[in-house]
Amino acid sequence: MNILHTVAAFAVALGVLIVVHELGHYLVARWCDVKVLRFSIGFGKPLWARRFGRDQTELAISMIPLGGYVAMLDEREAAPDHPIDPRDLPRAFNRQHVRKRIAIVLAGPAANLLLAIALYTGLNSMGVEEPVARLAAPAVDTPAARAGFRDGDRIVAVDGTPVRSWTDARWLLLQAVLDERSTRVGVEGMHGASRELVLDAQGLQTNDDPEADALAGLGLALHRPMPVLGRVEPGSPAERAGLREGDRVVSVNGIYTDNAALFVDAIRASPGRQITIDVVRNGQPLHVLAVPNAVEQRDDGRTSNARAIGKLGVAIGGRLDTVVVKYSLIDSVSNAVQRTWEMSIFSVRMLGKMLIGQLSIKHLSGPVTIADYAGQTARLGIDAYVSFVALISISLGVLNLLPIPMLDGGHLLYYLAEVLRGKPLSDRIMMLGQRAGLTVLVTMMAIALFNDFTRLLT
Repeated sequence: MNILHTVAAFAVALGVLIVVHELGHYLVARWCDVKVLRFSIGFGKPLWARRFGRDQTELAISMIPLGGYVAMLDEREAAPDHPIDPRDLPRAFNRQHVRKRIAIVLAGPAANLLLAIALYTGLNSMGVEEPVARLAAPAVDTPAARAGFRDGDRIVAVDGTPVRSWTDARWLLLQAVLDERSTRVGVEGMHGASRELVLDAQGLQTNDDPEADALAGLGLALHRPMPVLGRVEPGSPAERAGLREGDRVVSVNGIYTDNAALFVDAIRASPGRQITIDVVRNGQPLHVLAVPNAVEQRDDGRTSNARAIGKLGVAIGGRLDTVVVKYSLIDSVSNAVQRTWEMSIFSVRMLGKMLIGQLSIKHLSGPVTIADYAGQTARLGIDAYVSFVALISISLGVLNLLPIPMLDGGHLLYYLAEVLRGKPLSDRIMMLGQRAGLTVLVTMMAIALFNDFTRLLT
């Protein structure tokens, strides 16, 4: 069911993004009175096709679903045995003024960026429940510990920018990590005292490990609630010990556990050994003895050596402190535009750092990783899924604007050269450019797929 859920979430997201992108090209082409021959979702042989409109444009769903295209009337692509009707020549794409060709090509990426703005505006207007930016105690000898962060501190500003939630704080702090610089963080302690700390993020870029949490490297993590037991499995060690759903865990073997992660770690570290668990039930303290089952598990699937870990057979609950982040309509649009712009710049900078070797190409992801994230966010809820679609829409828009032949940005590069030269580039130069662009894209896709399957297998 999880696989079907992931495939469905990926198909919906990809379908929306492709349709929006190609619709941008199509609508501006029609506005410029260019004749559109085919609007295809997917590449290759059409699986389904219908004709519509005065030009009898063919709407097609094709075999390879990873993209789409809008085919326009063009003298350069006409077959010798099927010449273009002279009456249609003024509507051929290649005969349009360069300004119109630029507008048509630019419309696809622009549509993706506008979609992201629309989705973010909707989320901002309806309100999104997000974790409060309250921090757990930083690990010893991390930048956060050295800066003076304490357990329960709430981030209220980063470099003077107000912070409303953990999402805001995380985004602003990631900028500091990418820039490898120090940043000023305003915090409010558990008892209301405010102070400003200087967090040094130099040298903390995760160049080799795309899965690494940059903020965890700084020593920053969300403050977790006290662990509360959820469903107790019948016949499990937890049930035999007398634990019940709703029990609040205080300590394990006399060691205070103020969050669910510590409780889970203590259980996993005690396979087949008796442990003492102190809980509070209905306001009354209880002392419980339990023996977690010993279960063999490989170390993250990365080695053939298996080890025994403890399993108690109980779900761990506990709700994070949250806040509903909501904006007025005007502020929603303004925030959405700013967020889309900042994400676009962030994407370009990440690509640039990979190009010059400051970031590993392991950060390049392909359709398998995107599908995985689509499934994960869809399971988290509609807010997370819509945010994911907006993020991928931005990435698609930015990717298509890269000055690589075969992409929209490559065509824009040709037209810029035409404007500067006063005439189009020669067919030979454009053909060489297309071949070079195809080589670059195939190489990028190969790397992305390799990274995808490496993550999947490890």
